[in-house]
Amino acid sequence: MAGTPDLFVVCKKCGSEVSPYITECPYCGTRLRKRAPKIDRRAGDAAPRPPRRAARPTLSPLRTNEIPGIRGDPTGRPNATFALLIASLIGFLVLPFVTNADVALISLSGDAWRYVTSAFLYPNAWYQLAVLLAIGIYGWRLELRHGPILVVALFLACGIGGNAIAAAAGQDTLIFGAPGAALGMLAAWALPDVLRARNHVEHDGDLLGTAVIGATVAVMPAVVPGASAIATFSGLVLGALAGLMLLRGTDTRR
Repeated sequence: MAGTPDLFVVCKKCGSEVSPYITECPYCGTRLRKRAPKIDRRAGDAAPRPPRRAARPTLSPLRTNEIPGIRGDPTGRPNATFALLIASLIGFLVLPFVTNADVALISLSGDAWRYVTSAFLYPNAWYQLAVLLAIGIYGWRLELRHGPILVVALFLACGIGGNAIAAAAGQDTLIFGAPGAALGMLAAWALPDVLRARNHVEHDGDLLGTAVIGATVAVMPAVVPGASAIATFSGLVLGALAGLMLLRGTDTRR
């Protein structure tokens, strides 16, 4: 074919067939040409390949039960949860020095600010430890996954709102602490895992430990004066409703 180099040339001295791209015969050493011919890089496999562009990194599609926008950062700072714990600790330290003993008394005819202060005041260290342990653990988990707004909203609805529900139900004694907020956050976190476990779907929650913490908080109204059973149960119900709302959009079935 015209325009393509020969596959071999014959040495005039020894008659051997040699490559057309060498200058000397490898058999007898006879010089065949002054310089090697140029290779046509545009023909055959000798043509250079165009450089490949680096592939841009892409995000993998969402997996089953994965919600867009969820934070999965276990090293984040749950600032809202820390603020609630610190405010409760301050309330525990301030309570013995309060001259007006009914500062936390909730009644429908009382001052509105007492609905807020009652959730941060604890008359008993063991009662406070049980409540704040639940708020710290499950508020931290909820905040890292769903953000601080949810934690604050649950505390307002389940803690302060639970105490207000207890007052509306006719409880006119001193109401201390936020057991409703503790069980509300616990229920909002654990309910999706409970439903997944019932449907035999894999989950990463410790349901046994959650049950122990929840039972500890639930018995506080029976052993601690000022812990309201109505407020505790109301917070549990409101937290369970929040857990159902969080579960919407996820698949709890196989």
